[in-house]
Amino acid sequence: MPRDHRPATSVRVLLAEDPVTRYGALAFLLRMEPGIEVVAQVAAGRSVVETALTHRPDVALLDLGPAGPSGPNGLDTAAALRDQVPDCRVLILTTAGGPEPLRRALAAGAAGFLVKDGSVRELASAIRRVLAGETVIDPALAAVAAADTAATTDTSVPPPALTAHGSAPGLPSCVPLEQGRPEEVLPEER
Repeated sequence: MPRDHRPATSVRVLLAEDPVTRYGALAFLLRMEPGIEVVAQVAAGRSVVETALTHRPDVALLDLGPAGPSGPNGLDTAAALRDQVPDCRVLILTTAGGPEPLRRALAAGAAGFLVKDGSVRELASAIRRVLAGETVIDPALAAVAAADTAATTDTSVPPPALTAHGSAPGLPSCVPLEQGRPEEVLPEER
């Protein structure tokens, strides 16, 4: 059933990440957030798309991780979800990132790119924001990508506006980025 016609009291989330990381803990903590329902947990790999087709989540949290014996990495999975489950928004979670993985994630259809060490409250806020149609990027990664983009691209074509979200030393929690420069601080969602 299309999202517009389904009565939603909570955001349905699919969690797919490397089981060695915070697999059970993250699901437990997200379930404690109001309005978040973890409808499925799977190890990153081939079963993500099949699980998404079965459970129809609103948002999928994918571990960036490298492709391995269990299947594709988060970027490949994001592209597959974009094609096979287009109503599902994707947030990529990573332990570290840079401009190239960020660009590739956005090209694969991800609506967000966050570092895993952020708070669960920030992650829940990011989940709600991507569901509302925003693109959410960790502020430290957004700043690095913006600097890299400014140094290597044609300045006559402005980049799309992005919303950085998360926490990093010296950066506000949410910053709209226009042409790679912060313009104003958005109020935090409470």
